[in-house]
Amino acid sequence: MWLTGFDAPSLHTIYIDKPMKGHGLMQAIARVNRVFKAKSGGLVVDYLGIAHNLKEALRAYMKDDPGGRAPVENEELDLHELVGSMIEYLGFCRDEFRGHTYDLFLTGSQSERLQAVTNAQDFLIMRDYREGRTVIDRFLDRATGLLKAFALASATPEAQQIKREVAFFQTVKVTLTKTTGRTNGGRDELLDHAVRQFVDKAIAPDGVVDIFAAAGLDKPDISIVSDAFLDEIKGMPQRNLALEMLKKLLNDEIAASRRTSVVQSRKFSDRLEESLNRYHNRALETAQVIEAMIELAREMRDATERGEHLGLIKDEVAFYDALSENVSAQDVLGDDQLKMIAQEVATTVRNNTSIDWTQRNQAQANLRRMVRRVLRRHGYPPDQQESATLLIIEQAELLAEETFA
Repeated sequence: MWLTGFDAPSLHTIYIDKPMKGHGLMQAIARVNRVFKAKSGGLVVDYLGIAHNLKEALRAYMKDDPGGRAPVENEELDLHELVGSMIEYLGFCRDEFRGHTYDLFLTGSQSERLQAVTNAQDFLIMRDYREGRTVIDRFLDRATGLLKAFALASATPEAQQIKREVAFFQTVKVTLTKTTGRTNGGRDELLDHAVRQFVDKAIAPDGVVDIFAAAGLDKPDISIVSDAFLDEIKGMPQRNLALEMLKKLLNDEIAASRRTSVVQSRKFSDRLEESLNRYHNRALETAQVIEAMIELAREMRDATERGEHLGLIKDEVAFYDALSENVSAQDVLGDDQLKMIAQEVATTVRNNTSIDWTQRNQAQANLRRMVRRVLRRHGYPPDQQESATLLIIEQAELLAEETFA
C-alpha cells in the first residue's frame, strides 16, 4: 500500500511517505473515505513537502465543481464511470491480441509468463510491419489508458479480477518500449510505479528464473562483437522480435561509433536504413533482412578492431577514415601515406585544442588552418582538401565531447 498507517482506522491521520501528485495523490486520500466510511475528515502529515502538489491536484479535480469542493455526493457514480472506462480500455487491449493467446501468462509459471511476453512482442511487431507500422503505437496508447484507469479504480472488485491481465499488458508495454524504442509520448514513471504496486502479487516470482532461457537464448557474451550471441538471435523462433532486437542493437552501436568514426557511422547507418527500407517495401523477407543485419553487425565489429591492423590508435583511425573517404586521395597517396597524415593530423589536434575550443570561433579557425597546412604539405588532392578539413574538424569535435564529457 502507499500509505503508512492505512490499516489503522482509529487514527484520523494519513502519513504521506512517498512522492505523489495529481490523480495518484487524490486517490490515496480519497481511498480512506471509501474504505472507512465513518472517517469524514482528518489530518495529512506531510513528510516530503507535497503541499504544492496537493494544491495543484485540488485545483485540477475541483475546477469543474461550481461549489468549489470535491463532489462527494457523486463519488459512487464517478467510481462507476472509472470502472467502465477501465473495462473499455481492457477490451481495446484484448482486441490488439485477437488471434493470439496469452493464457500462459495468466496461469503458467514465471518462465512461461516470460515466454508469453516474448511471443506477444513478436505478434505485435509482425502486425505492425504488415499493417503500416501503427499497431504498436496504438497498443501503447491503449495500454497506457488501461493502466491509468486501473490505477484509479484499483480498489474495486472489478479491478482485482483483472489485475493479472493488466500486469500482462503493462509488461508487454514496457518491454516493447525497450525493444523498439517507441513510446506513447513519454513514460509516466509515477503511474508505472503505482500500477506495479497494485499488481505485484499477480506476477510474483516462484523461484529463480533464467531470463535467457525464457527468451530462447543461451547465456553467451551478449556483446554485439560476439558471434555466439548473433547466432542465437538468428536462431530465435520469434523472427520479428529478433529483427527488432537487431535493429536496436545496431542503432545503439552506430550511435556509439559516431564519436569513434563519423565516416564509419554514416556508412553503417546508410546500409542499415537501406536494408530496412527494402524489408518494408517487401523486397526482402524477414529471414533475409536478419541475415543482412547480422552481417552488418559483424562488419561493425571488425571495423572497431581496424586500429590494431593499421597500427593506429583510436583518434588516428577516425582521422584516417576521414582522409580516406575520398577515393581519389587513396589512389594518389596510398594507404601508408594516408596513415602518416592521419597521425600528424591527430597530433596537431591534440596539441592545439583546449577544453572549450569547440565553443570558440577563433580556436576552430586556427585548427582548420593548421589541418589545411598538413594536407598541403603531404600533397593531399587540392580539390578535396576543404571537404577533408571540415570532416576532420567534425570528427575532432565528436572526440572532444567524449574526452571532456
